[in-house]
Amino acid sequence: MLSGASQGIGRSTAIRLARDFSAVVLAARNAKALEEVAAAVQQTGAEPLPLAVDLSQVEASNMVVNTTLERFGRINAQLNIAGAVPQIDLFEMTDEQWKAGMELKLHGARRLTIRAWDALKQTKGSVVFMSGSAARDPKPAFAAVAATNAAITALAKAIAEQGIDFRTADFLTLAKFREEIRSGPEDNR
Repeated sequence: MLSGASQGIGRSTAIRLARDFSAVVLAARNAKALEEVAAAVQQTGAEPLPLAVDLSQVEASNMVVNTTLERFGRINAQLNIAGAVPQIDLFEMTDEQWKAGMELKLHGARRLTIRAWDALKQTKGSVVFMSGSAARDPKPAFAAVAATNAAITALAKAIAEQGIDFRTADFLTLAKFREEIRSGPEDNR
């Protein structure tokens, strides 16, 4: 299950994971771009499940998890990559821009993880949270990104205390992650 799958790191990750897994759930806001990613996933031989959804919306996580479980019956991994946080100077950014960035990247990942929790525990699954170096070295133009990424890191650490393997990553080392997931049940979905 992968959020932010329609572009950038999320798109590349989805296509790469499709080479090693029989199915990939693709969640993103851009339906047209998501269909293009789904076609690329399908070309690798994996079954895509594209879900055009805005994870900043409270009910979106329920739809993603419910649809995933209805189709595949399990969740082996969740990769939280979605997050368009504006890169605007600290003193120029509006409250609405701060809220929108936090709502998608932080709260979207939080809600999705909590909603998928039971399914992930059943498969001894893993959760990946995409963060970035701005959390460690904030600059005025990246204040919202830095604050959101710091919150993502704290969230991931709190979730780890609850018994599910997690990763925070400035970038994904897919081969290592893939091998760790593959060491679980044979039917990876």
